[in-house]
Amino acid sequence: MGRSFRADRIDKRILDALIDEPRASAMAIAQRTGLSRNTVQARLAKLEGEGTLESFQRRVDPAILGYPLRAFVLANVTQRKLAVVASALEAVPEVLEVQGLSGAVDLLIQVAARDADDLYRIAGQILEIDGIDRTATSLVMRNLVRYRITPLLAGLD
Repeated sequence: MGRSFRADRIDKRILDALIDEPRASAMAIAQRTGLSRNTVQARLAKLEGEGTLESFQRRVDPAILGYPLRAFVLANVTQRKLAVVASALEAVPEVLEVQGLSGAVDLLIQVAARDADDLYRIAGQILEIDGIDRTATSLVMRNLVRYRITPLLAGLD
């Protein structure tokens, strides 16, 4: 948040190509977009430098690793202990992602679990972290809209 960099139409062409072919080389992107290889490399370097392009990591369904249950744990924390809480959450292998929120709840913690008993253990482990005051857990029943960025890119036309 708070980034001043804004993608333009050239960036959009490069990002569209990367979304379609995430492992494409700069040369392949240049050929696909009609841009020069130097332009593509310079733009990719800028996007990476700005933190716009995160590390390349395939999204793996935790179910194939033996974690078919996913849940969101909503947590209220003691604000002055937020850094300690974040570090402790990072040490829990079943924690997939943590978002800091504004409003009535401070953290949205996505977890994966083997079964209901495992989820109970994980939720308890999270609640035991010094600085977490209260939690509420909601089980993911179905993923209705997967992470996507393409509709936002379409707005750059």
